[in-house]
Amino acid sequence: MASRAFAALVTVLAFVGFASVPRALATDPTQLQDFCVADKASPVFINGLVCKNPKLVSANDFSFHIVPNQPNAQGVAVTPVFVDQLPGLNTLGISLARLDFVPGGQNPPHTHPRGTEVLVVVQGTLLVGFVTSNAPPLNNQLFTKQLVEGDVFVFPQGLIHFQLNNGKGPALAFAGLSSQNPGVITIANAVFGSKPPILDAILAKAFMIEKDTVDWIQASFAAAAAGGGAGGGGMMPGGGGAPGNGTGGGYPGVPGYP
Repeated sequence: MASRAFAALVTVLAFVGFASVPRALATDPTQLQDFCVADKASPVFINGLVCKNPKLVSANDFSFHIVPNQPNAQGVAVTPVFVDQLPGLNTLGISLARLDFVPGGQNPPHTHPRGTEVLVVVQGTLLVGFVTSNAPPLNNQLFTKQLVEGDVFVFPQGLIHFQLNNGKGPALAFAGLSSQNPGVITIANAVFGSKPPILDAILAKAFMIEKDTVDWIQASFAAAAAGGGAGGGGMMPGGGGAPGNGTGGGYPGVPGYP
């Protein structure tokens, strides 16, 4: 099983790298030289990052050692390998993330506005899914699948998606993304944890709930942010809202599923 998972991981990385070749279809701008290692010390602000003088580039600019982050309040530790961590990714249109899940942990609904994600499960099991856009003919259709070691799943760019460890043990996955900086918008944090808050009347009407309920949810996110627990997953290592109870709320293999 481990060899199957490793083979799938290699396939995913090769696929993402190949997918970034037709640059006219990629999100990130095309490099005009062999590489453009990011010069993070440059004060110049551009769409992307300024190139370091190639004569000052070393092998270390293309290498990064992953040290997993600690699980957040949602029960997932997301360790990104984006251009901020690996300067050699600049202009190459590719990045990586490691996801460690405790039993019952989830990477809550989120989107990557600048990148498609392809995920491979290396250890354990994950329930994953994404929701299509509002437009017909699918009208917010959910595509969901139970994954085991060696399985691969793709989340199209910009669509809301999630991962849940509904197994009895920890789970490990790696995600390849088609951007050096794919970005992340965690839905709950963006809607209920914005700064300043969205008017409760707007959210109450949108979610068809009472304003008091909106106020309570917003207060929960504000308290989490004040305690250093803001950021509900996606591809960032922060915490997220109130700590989960591990039930997962109605997914296969999780208490409460009909």
